[in-house]
Amino acid sequence: MSQKGLTKREAETLLKKYGKNELTSEDKTSAWVLFAKQFTSPLMILLIIAAIVSWLIGYLPGQNSNAIDTILIGAIVILSAVLGFFQEYKAEKAVEALQKMSAPKSTVIRDAKEQNIPTGEIVPGDLVVLDEGDVIPADCQIIDSNYLEINEAPLTGESQPVSKKINDGIFMQTYVLSGNGKALVIKTGMQTKVGKIAGKLEEIKEEQTPFEDDLNKFSKKIFWLILGIIVIIGGISIFKYSLYTSILTAISLAVAAIPEGLPAVIALTLAIGSKSMSRKNALVKKFSVAESIGAIDIICTDKTGTLTKNEMKVTRIYANSKEYNSDKIPKNIDKELGKLFLCGALCTKVKIITEKKKAKNFSDPTEVALIEIAKENGYDKKILERDYLKIHEIPFSSQRKMMSVVFEKKGAKTMFTKGAPEVIINKCKKIYFNGIVKILDTKTKKDILEKNKNTASNGLRVLGFAFKEISGNKYGEDSLIWIGLQAMIDPARKEVKRALKECRTAGIRVMMLTGDNPLTAKAIAEEIGLQSKGEIIGDDLEKLSDIELKKQIDSGINIFARVSPNHKLRILELLKKTSRVAMTGDGVNDALALKKADVGISMGIRGTEVAKQASDIILLDDNFATIVEAVKGGRRIFDNIQKFVNYLFVSNLAEVLVIFIATLVWSFKEPVLLPVQLLWINLLTDGLPALALGADPIRPRAMQEPPRKKGESIINKQLSWVIGVIGVKKTIILLATFIITLPLGLDIARTTLFTGFIFYEFVRIGTIRKQEKLNWFSNKLLLGALVLSVILQIALIYSPLAGYFGIVPLGVFSWTVLICGIIVGYALAIWLTGIIIKKVKK
Repeated sequence: MSQKGLTKREAETLLKKYGKNELTSEDKTSAWVLFAKQFTSPLMILLIIAAIVSWLIGYLPGQNSNAIDTILIGAIVILSAVLGFFQEYKAEKAVEALQKMSAPKSTVIRDAKEQNIPTGEIVPGDLVVLDEGDVIPADCQIIDSNYLEINEAPLTGESQPVSKKINDGIFMQTYVLSGNGKALVIKTGMQTKVGKIAGKLEEIKEEQTPFEDDLNKFSKKIFWLILGIIVIIGGISIFKYSLYTSILTAISLAVAAIPEGLPAVIALTLAIGSKSMSRKNALVKKFSVAESIGAIDIICTDKTGTLTKNEMKVTRIYANSKEYNSDKIPKNIDKELGKLFLCGALCTKVKIITEKKKAKNFSDPTEVALIEIAKENGYDKKILERDYLKIHEIPFSSQRKMMSVVFEKKGAKTMFTKGAPEVIINKCKKIYFNGIVKILDTKTKKDILEKNKNTASNGLRVLGFAFKEISGNKYGEDSLIWIGLQAMIDPARKEVKRALKECRTAGIRVMMLTGDNPLTAKAIAEEIGLQSKGEIIGDDLEKLSDIELKKQIDSGINIFARVSPNHKLRILELLKKTSRVAMTGDGVNDALALKKADVGISMGIRGTEVAKQASDIILLDDNFATIVEAVKGGRRIFDNIQKFVNYLFVSNLAEVLVIFIATLVWSFKEPVLLPVQLLWINLLTDGLPALALGADPIRPRAMQEPPRKKGESIINKQLSWVIGVIGVKKTIILLATFIITLPLGLDIARTTLFTGFIFYEFVRIGTIRKQEKLNWFSNKLLLGALVLSVILQIALIYSPLAGYFGIVPLGVFSWTVLICGIIVGYALAIWLTGIIIKKVKK
């Protein structure tokens, strides 16, 4: 084919035919539809009804306006909808954001000239010029290759570079690791392999997070419970009061029983939790996920860069028939190791590419490690290259498993070579031993190969080094002089060992799913304390049926090596049947598993845009320990939401029971608590104190308990008993308070009862904090909210507004009864809660 490339006119015609080289979303949900969707949950519908009913009550005969309560409920509905809309809108833009994947500029040949054009304008038929570090802009076919090696890890998950020859295919979003060449563009945009993966992401139905599912079930239960209250209370009241009063009482109690503060508390709690997570390098993309991460049973994590630093480090050296530890290198090394460090420093090819003002290292971390160890021992590559002039290079290839460079210094030429030890040593006839060149005998060669094997079996990557002096212009890689071995490993992150220990304590299983070899995976696992009853490699995994694989997983195997993204997806689908699973990933092919996981976690540093957009959480530091911090944040969020439900429903249950019992027992002309009083109680209890609970710190033992079981509701068996028993206890004390003060008159007894509902909130919150071992000053916002509630209640009692609420000033006797009730109530609540927890745990 012509090497002149397309003409400008041909390119313009093809661009119109095939469209831009971009990844696009076909079906977009409009912003209005997304916003309307926020009002469809059972709880939101109930709140809307409550707001309308509250507003209409004010128009009934003899009733004052309930505008304040209506505005409060309406504001909460709108706030919750807006917050939910922005989070979902951001999620819906996921595929659109995939367009950012493409390199901003690419070099093509058009009109027989090399041109730098926007990647989006590349069309099928273009000739792309490729050099080391270049991102492949589209799916292409190689037409010219000069030792071209492509890193396909972003697409396939395979970390080993792939050598490419003429007519081989290369794919969008992979990049050139070494060599150079030219390629013919075959497919662009959504027709590429990456584009097809993006299309599959569109087909996957967005699943609800575990927390969203729990919340919907919980909301439906509340919905039917409130309707039941209206029917029962209204039916009983009709026999004692007028039709109007009966309906008004039932509706007012139903409105009071609705936890209208729940959406606001959830939104606030999730916002606080998400912000806290982001400060700890876990960027949450969707609010509900901030809680879901706390409920996971299993974390499936990659090794490289997550459990390890993704920074290869030379740890052992073998030369002169001696083994050296990298941190104990002799000071006088010129004769012993100087040549080895010189070879390691010069026989490398490091390239830094600047993308969007950020430096990205496209070099093999192995080469970086060689340069670093040489520099530490006085062989700085930058300084060396002032004297050594590079005149020739034979790039590394996976077939040859070696690389050579030729340098000239003061007219003398030297070839430096590195590669697989078994390959290099077979090209050597001599050995460099303490500064002297000797014949490489069979025994020495055998000892070197044995050392290589033993070192590699410990999970280290080993490279062999050699050199030779060159005369003339023949650069054959033969008759080399052996120098020695350098062994390296990607060291584990120091904080990971502690993080794994926390996971075990918290009942979370950690599984390593890596594309690396099993020896390295096992070595890292042993170093960080990741327990596993064996390892499974990808090839063996493919031979297992789902039942057999599940048995292996259940037996305690937590290390899976040489696995592909498809293997990850299969393991995930098996685990999800019984557990909540968090899955990490960084490549394009990881996107499917990330999107299907209960919580998908992508890497912020080395992750592709596809992986980031398919995930729920982005680790800004690629660190496993950050996942554990996110789990803590998630558990804190759920605890605070459950705490709010505990606090609120005890109060609401007591309201319902007090009205219900009073309606049956007494024959007053009006309900024992007036509708306006119920709304005021709801305003104060569902207001600032409830919101402030969302800011509570994590309780001390939150990470010493297993995650809640899959399918367990917000109100679990234990909490149901607590709400029921403490609600009944509160009802008894409040009714006793009412009965004791009733001889003083109905107005005083009603005011005492009314005030008791507000003051006894101290009791409920106090018992919760006592149970969780949190002191009052750990949440000053909560303390302030409670004090404000008390001040508002006292101000109401002794202000001109008292008449509007049907209350009167209280005397010393009433206050004494209230205080005694608080003391007795607190003691009983602590005792009863302790008994319930012990009983339920049995």
